[in-house]
This record gives sequence, C-alpha cells and structure tokens, in this order.
Amino acid sequence: MVISAISDDTARAKQYLTRAELKKFHLRSTALPCAFKENEDETVIFYFSPDTVEEADVDDWHFSYQKEQLEVLPSGTVIERMSTRRAASYGFFSKERLAQLHYEAVEEPVGFSLKKDGERVYFYDKKTCIRQPLMCVECGKHIRFKKKLCESCYEKDLAERRKIGNEYRAQSFGMKRERVLFFDLELTGFYDRDEILSISIIDGTGKLIMNTFVKPTHTHKWKKTEKIHGITPEMVENSPTLEELIPEIKEIFAGADNIIAYGVSTDYSHIRHIYETAQEQAELKSKIRCCAFEYVRYMHENHPELVHASLTDAMACFEIEWEGVAHSSIADTYGCRKVWERLFPNYYVD
Repeated sequence: MVISAISDDTARAKQYLTRAELKKFHLRSTALPCAFKENEDETVIFYFSPDTVEEADVDDWHFSYQKEQLEVLPSGTVIERMSTRRAASYGFFSKERLAQLHYEAVEEPVGFSLKKDGERVYFYDKKTCIRQPLMCVECGKHIRFKKKLCESCYEKDLAERRKIGNEYRAQSFGMKRERVLFFDLELTGFYDRDEILSISIIDGTGKLIMNTFVKPTHTHKWKKTEKIHGITPEMVENSPTLEELIPEIKEIFAGADNIIAYGVSTDYSHIRHIYETAQEQAELKSKIRCCAFEYVRYMHENHPELVHASLTDAMACFEIEWEGVAHSSIADTYGCRKVWERLFPNYYVD
C-alpha cells in the first residue's frame, strides 16, 4: 500500500486524525494510515481516515495519571507506560526488536517501558514501520538478489554449481544403447485412477520397441486430456487393453538397465500397477530416470533466466525439432531421447 505526503491544511480539510488525536478522542483506527507528514527532525506523523476509526476499549485510554506512567512527546502526543507483553499484543515493538524483524521505525513512539535501572525503552507501531531489505546470508553485507544471496555471492554460487553440474553431465556412463529405454504414456486424466490410452517405447539407438493405443476398461470419455493429446474414444476402440499388453511390457522392461521418461512421477505411478509385488515395483523404480529432473538442474545452472521446464521448453532450449505430432506418446518419447542425449553426450559406450 502506497500513501501520499500531505500538508496539515490538507489533512484538516479531509478531517484526517493523527495518532495523538485518536488517543485524545478515545478512538482507534481499524486500518493502516492513509497519509503522512514528515517533520523537520525526519520523524513522521501519520494520518488516519475518520471512516476507519471506532471507539477504543477503555483499557486503551484510561490509565493512571501518575507522572512516571506518562510521557509527553515534543509533538504533544501523550504516551503511556506498558509492559513488553502488552505492547506486543498491540503490535508495538522496541527498535531493537524491529531491527531483528527487518523493520525501521519512522513514526514517533506509541508507548514505553522502564527497565530496573530506570532506562526507558520506547515502543513503535510495526504497522507504520518501513520493511528493510534482507541481507545476503553468505556475506551479510549486501541486499539479497536470489536464493537469499546477494548478486555477487549468487554469481559465485551459480558458477560453482554450473561447474559441478557440467562435469557430472560430461562424464562417461558406459551405458549400452540397446539396454536404455525411453517411454511415454498418454492418459485419460491426471490422477492415479485414470487409465493409459497409449504407450510408446524406443531404445537408445532410436529403434521402435512398442507404439500402441490402449483401450481403457472403465473410462469412456476424456474431454480435457483429449484436447492435449488428440486421442479420441473411437481411436482406441479396437486397441488391446493394458491387461493384454502387460506380459510384453514386462519382458521389454526386464531387458533394460535404465528406463527414462520426461516427468516420471505420473508415468511411473500408472505403469507400476502392472507389477503385483512391492519388490517388483521397487526393481522397476530403481531403473527409472527422470529427464525432466535433469533438465531442470541443467536449466538452473546454465540458463537461470528460464522459468518453464516442459518437454517443449527443453526442446526449444536445445533447438531440437519434433518428430511427429507434439504431445503424442511417440513424439514425446523421441523428444525425450534427444533431450537426454544433449544433457548427457557421453551416456553411451559408443
């Protein structure tokens, strides 16, 4: 919220009230200040709209008029003595506490307390304080830029992470192309209860291992996802069911060392159900690799200006052309393979 600086005359014309006047008339504001005036000593007096005030509780204005319980500020505002706990209940804090919260007081104090040695500790309304920028957690000298670091520390951290990441991706993994599979599924929806509509599998050589529509057994229409992948109920009407394909899929996966997909969480959550035991599912999961995860790491290390990480975004980043229709399972499978091989140029033995 941005408020304007105004003169006393303008404030009077609009019948705005200062904090001192609110206290004088036993009122309190239910909203933030609507304007302010800066004094010659660089303190600030805030004005409150009469439309956002209400009668204050008796405890807020009825207090003992003993000399040591009150203080008159240079502006004429009378502030009272209060405990730290009571002050905090109103949202009033000392300058030291506000500094810990990264706030700076610009208004005159609204209350005070006395230490045992007689020293006064003044309280300020947090609502009218200015939020200070947070400092770098690494050097503590400069304002934060990204990831809680200042720009200089961020650039150093980014360079180190980029170096480690690029060395990791450039290493030789010694995988055999024919034992690395890439796969993709198209589904009737986005949840575990939804069914598979198509499955495509290729190996590291680009050889097509499986590419088929799948007939769902209990879902008859999927209008939302149909708009994405273009698969209609008529297209899968004469296709095999998942149950009929399970033996072949299991045999294909059994011969693989790695099984890679772009965004494996959804695909794995559906394909794992073809296995009956937790041990079989665990064995499958141990082979799964997520291309999206690796691309996001690469993107953060080498192109931090990018914010989206879909397969389409990854292919655009590497200037890869689509083979077939985007968002079909076969096109996504080929696209995943190309992105993976750009990320890991030495992934295979050859």
